[in-house]
Amino acid sequence: GPAVPQWQPDPDKVRRRLERILAEARGAETMPWDWSKQSLYQTIFPQMARLLDADEAAQYCFRFEREWKRLKAA
Repeated sequence: GPAVPQWQPDPDKVRRRLERILAEARGAETMPWDWSKQSLYQTIFPQMARLLDADEAAQYCFRFEREWKRLKAA
């Protein structure tokens, strides 16, 4: 059969989604998400970041972790 094209994520869409999550975190004084959203974001954020190149992924994960710790401590 015909070769199935490998799905390629659009890096701009990935970045926009990551930026939106980060912006929500940055704009909040305390954890803005309920328990289910927290567990969702903790899972999908690094997965989405890994769709980008390694350096960029590391930057996003670092920024996410930093906000996460701040919100958890608030």
